[in-house]
Order: sequence, then structure tokens, then C-alpha cells
Amino acid sequence: MKIIAFGASSSRQSINKALASYTASLIDGAEVTVLDLNDFDMPIFSEDKEKEFGIPNEAQAFVDAIAQADLIIASFSEHNGSYSAAYKNVFDWASRIEKAVYQDKPIVALSTSPGPGGASSVLAQAVNSMPFFKGNVVGSLSVPNFYDAMKDGEIVDASVKQSIQDILSKV
Repeated sequence: MKIIAFGASSSRQSINKALASYTASLIDGAEVTVLDLNDFDMPIFSEDKEKEFGIPNEAQAFVDAIAQADLIIASFSEHNGSYSAAYKNVFDWASRIEKAVYQDKPIVALSTSPGPGGASSVLAQAVNSMPFFKGNVVGSLSVPNFYDAMKDGEIVDASVKQSIQDILSKV
């Protein structure tokens, strides 16, 4: 099984990328590729820029990575109640190539934050919109208080660990 995992954040120390990577590592025998949104740095999407310069190669690379996956594990950071600008920009450019950005792939949708909200607002947005872009959400989980739930690269909160296992059992 080929898994694409990413944190929908541009932070080099993204806790969402850590959560997505950890979750992907729990699937025995999987070939995991962890994407870093910083590798998909593009101009801010606009139709004017698309007309003037065309679609950036980075957008095609993102679409191609999704095409190679059997499963997507995405963990969404919340910036002021919504997607990070980095993720939204990659998504907007990718949708110009392929409206069905998620290409009928199964998706495990996650979110986390240092606080008690666990980025649940953006997770709800993601889960609700993914079907419109051919994303098959098999499960979702908001993880509050990331630094209490994960230590040294491992989930230490037993209920969070069980919830992740329950979602992965559906894959």
C-alpha cells in the first residue's frame, strides 16, 4: 500500500505533519511518502497569474503524488479558524489541473493543535468539502493538546491512540 501523508501547514516543525507521519507509520508494510508543503511553494493563486505564467510544475507534482497513493493521510493545521494559506494555495492550484483533487482516494483526515480545540473547526471544513473533490473520508480525528498527547514521536494518550487504530482498521 502506498500512502501519502502530509501536514497541511508550512511550518518546518509542523505538529500536523508529525501526526500524519506517525499515523502512517502504524500501517504495517506500507510505503509511506511524507510530503512537505514547503516543496510546493508557488505564487498565490489567481486566474491572472495562471493566464500569464501557466500552472506551476509544483501543482502538477502534488496532483501526481496524490495519483500514486492508495491512501492519503492529511492533518490540517488551523490558522484563524480555517486552512493554512500554504495548503489552500496548493489545493487551489491543484484544482486547476484536476477538479477531483483527491482522485477517489480514501482519506484519513486529522487535525491537531497545542490547545484544547485540536483544530476541529478546520477539520470539519476539510471533511465536509473533500467529497466535492472526490475525497473518500474513511475517518477523521481532532487531537487536542498535541504536546500532552504525543511525546518523543509517539502518541501517549491511550484514547487518542485507540481512536487512530479504530480509523486505520477501516482502511
